[in-house]
Amino acid sequence: MKDNSTPRRRRIVWQNVSTVLSAAVLIGAEVFGGAFAGGWALANLLQLSEVAGHVVQVVLFLTGVAVMVAFVRNAQRVEPFTATQ
Repeated sequence: MKDNSTPRRRRIVWQNVSTVLSAAVLIGAEVFGGAFAGGWALANLLQLSEVAGHVVQVVLFLTGVAVMVAFVRNAQRVEPFTATQ
């Protein structure tokens, strides 16, 4: 049997969006800064060539992207971006 009731409307909860995005900017700066500095430090520690050092930085940068995606997805569960009216 079909439900003919009116569909619920979803609205954006801007306070939650703002909170998560602000935290993502702060954490992202730390993660990507750490990835850049860590890649540089590892390349110098292991006496890698300039190209290999950039490869290490890219690998750490991509790891940082994965960390940030996981953070935003988990934060969205705690602070939902939408709510039903």
